[in-house]
Amino acid sequence: MDTSADRIADVWGSRTPYEPGTSWPSRTDTHLAEGLGEQDVERWVQAASLLHSNGDAMDIAVREGRIVGVRGRAADRVNRGRLGPKDLYGWQAIASPDRLTRPLIREDGRLVECDWDTAMDRITSRTRQLLDDKGPGSIGFHTTGQLFLEEYYTLAVLARAGIGTNHLDGNTRLCTATAAEALKETFGCDGQPGSYEDIDHADTVALFGHNMAETQTVLWMRLLDRLEGGDPPRLLCVDPRHTHVARRADVHLAPRAGTNVALLDALLHEIIRTGRVDRPYVDAHTVGFDELAAMVEECTPRWAAGICDVPAAQIERAAELLGSAERLLSTVLQGVYQSHQATAAAVQVNNLHLIRGMLGRPGCGLLQMNGQPSAENTRECGADGDLPGFRNWQNEKHVADLAAVWNVTPRSIPHYAPPTHAMQIFRYAEQGSIRMLWITGTNPAVSLPELSRIRSILAQERLFVIVQDLFLTETAQLADVVLPAATWGEKTGTLTNADRTVHLSEKAVEPPGEARPDLDVFLDFAARMDFRDQDDGPLITWHDPESAFAAWQRCSAGRPCDYTGLSYDRLRGGSGIQWPCTDETPGGTARLYTDGIGFAHPDTCESYGRDMITGASVEPVEYRALNPDGRAVIKAAEYLPPHEDTTADHPLQLITGRTVYHFHTRTKTARAPELNAAAPEVWAEISPAEASAQGLADGDLVQVTTPRGAVRARLRTTAIREGMVFLPFHYGYWDTPEGHRPPDDGPGRAANEATVTDWDPVSKQPLFKTGAARVTLVARRASDTAARTGTAGSSS
Repeated sequence: MDTSADRIADVWGSRTPYEPGTSWPSRTDTHLAEGLGEQDVERWVQAASLLHSNGDAMDIAVREGRIVGVRGRAADRVNRGRLGPKDLYGWQAIASPDRLTRPLIREDGRLVECDWDTAMDRITSRTRQLLDDKGPGSIGFHTTGQLFLEEYYTLAVLARAGIGTNHLDGNTRLCTATAAEALKETFGCDGQPGSYEDIDHADTVALFGHNMAETQTVLWMRLLDRLEGGDPPRLLCVDPRHTHVARRADVHLAPRAGTNVALLDALLHEIIRTGRVDRPYVDAHTVGFDELAAMVEECTPRWAAGICDVPAAQIERAAELLGSAERLLSTVLQGVYQSHQATAAAVQVNNLHLIRGMLGRPGCGLLQMNGQPSAENTRECGADGDLPGFRNWQNEKHVADLAAVWNVTPRSIPHYAPPTHAMQIFRYAEQGSIRMLWITGTNPAVSLPELSRIRSILAQERLFVIVQDLFLTETAQLADVVLPAATWGEKTGTLTNADRTVHLSEKAVEPPGEARPDLDVFLDFAARMDFRDQDDGPLITWHDPESAFAAWQRCSAGRPCDYTGLSYDRLRGGSGIQWPCTDETPGGTARLYTDGIGFAHPDTCESYGRDMITGASVEPVEYRALNPDGRAVIKAAEYLPPHEDTTADHPLQLITGRTVYHFHTRTKTARAPELNAAAPEVWAEISPAEASAQGLADGDLVQVTTPRGAVRARLRTTAIREGMVFLPFHYGYWDTPEGHRPPDDGPGRAANEATVTDWDPVSKQPLFKTGAARVTLVARRASDTAARTGTAGSSS
């Protein structure tokens, strides 16, 4: 057991080395409120992590009706009892004295408390008015990656079949939209091919833009334990910063931001040139190889070196690692996803595995990672720009099947165009066609790009804004109605992590005051609106989490994300289970594509794909002609330069990212004392050479300026590539005197004051990794102030 009181300094805890052929040893990490021991805990309640996407299983300690700590669940397949810093300390935010406990409505420009009937009546009356006057397209929903499956599914049904709007998307658009799109482009369907257990077997692990050490700390513990064992895997890291992952890597490539496609094309070139292609696998299971080979024929390491500013010899070394691997595991995250060719780059990682035949076997894994705890659920349930159950909006049979599940007519489910992505939803609100925006569990006034624009949109008098959250966030302060929500530990539901593992998280304590679970709010709204099916019965027939889960099982039946073999009882007391889980596979499914590509057939696939350059949807007839037998599609991608290049006035590339101690916009983690103390304020990173050239030093107050805005931060010099500046994106204004905006609209501390309103054409994921910036001195560090040197990292 590891009960260390300081997992801030010792983020990953003690090592338990192991090697292929053995099991990952268990270790129970525990943290209880000061002065309490396990003998003081009255009961333990099953849960899973809510502050990252790893899916760490844990138990909540309860005493006198309060949460007083957590411990890891040693039997679980994901974490074997280990917990990261946000797991161990983040629960304290739940008892924060500034929790929202009553609904608020705006009266005479001020938010004032009211009862639930008053708040819900205001919402339903505005909804009815807009439906009568302007139609369902006037209403939009922007949700989160932190609700439970049951809540997402209910939201999807009431939005799509109840209101009939196409405008429903999650903040997962900011972090994992590219993961979903890349999997659809290659395999015809979402769903991670690999498993976390592939770390136990791989001989080579490649992390593309994925700072696993800080974004999935327990997964990094698992890899560290392999690295400390008797047969450690080789490690490739692609990241412009010298992260903890980079320090352990056999090869570290630090390319210029926005050049991932060039780098990956060169790696593919080398693998093909050196004869490392598994031709029998390629011929049996793929289409498109010849087009890829032709595209990358001239993409030599020397060519890529000139674009990426990475030595050609290093690219050759990386290709040798990938090409000689017998069991290759690759992971991908924001350093790839938040760029102008995000999907094109992520698809090239898929191509590496396809041409090497590295799928469906232990150690041969591919994980297009998630950032948030239930991002996978938003995708499955249709709450982030897709139809529920991975159904294809262009396939009339899929729409009819969904209509039958909901007992509505197919025409009542909007499918005239792709579901609207989050960035377009805000653009429609800006233009005035969306007049009501319901925001649940997210904080776009800090998390979206170009914040001055977002604040102006949310503050429009014609836009009716509803915010459903735990705290009075920067976004909530701009709302017309604020609904107090219950959170993790105060409600029951399921969470699915990045390797398809479903966990049950149960209610441990009552929510404060009048706060309600999100599911209860959605059910209340649906009942007040009296949404009906085609037989004039209630559209939504479930009433609690377990009956909502049963409804979802019916929706998922026969689809790639089949949950029909799962139940709350099966998920209680032991480990999480990976979907698809059916009566034929009651133990779940460790890896997809163990016997060919199962979901890419034209009649089955979730998507016919998009053009890699324009993002235009491929027509069904085109896809059927390309892929009549339903094989994996190898899609080539030509490198294109970033949309915004550096200039004499803005000579640096700005990238944003994360720190291990905070989640999203700090609304929870900044209220956990240990986490906030570890990273209390925003900082900016540049290289020592860049700092020296400008006469800057650690601890100086600097200003990072782009054509959109400016951020002030304390400087840290780190081993980041030259010509680049990094800002963590977590920091907003709720805990400042200004409350929800920069002081006097001047330079702020939110990184997204400076980022650009632009997105990848395929996944529509915003660009947080390719902007032009400059760094200037504001004030010298006080002579008696030491520079901060804490553990900080990004998902770049």
